[in-house]
Amino acid sequence: MARTRFPGARLRLLHVTDARVATTPDLGGGVIPTGPSSALLQTLEDADADRLAQLAQAGEETELLVGDPVTGILDAAERWGAELIVVGTHAQGAIEHFLLGSSAEKLISRSSVPVLTVRLPRGQATRR
Repeated sequence: MARTRFPGARLRLLHVTDARVATTPDLGGGVIPTGPSSALLQTLEDADADRLAQLAQAGEETELLVGDPVTGILDAAERWGAELIVVGTHAQGAIEHFLLGSSAEKLISRSSVPVLTVRLPRGQATRR
């Protein structure tokens, strides 16, 4: 979407490997570590890095972070001096939305720059 709608724009592709995969939500709105899962997290990082490399085109910068996706995206956008954040969004189950919320919604409410959300076609949603 960004490539077609904003030709000539400087694009930076960012992915934040969600470190919450090694946690479970608690009733207070936080998370509880589920134990050592460095191998799982490393596997996810490797897969995410491969996918990001496949998506990037010539002249586009990429960055892979690990942590909370919303915080990572907002921090990177500030560091880069981004003028717009483009993020995909997809349907999620009611329980997942209740426990984790929507990353896109959080980005919109917390970002100091405009956020363009793009609804991904069914079946194209990737692991968050």
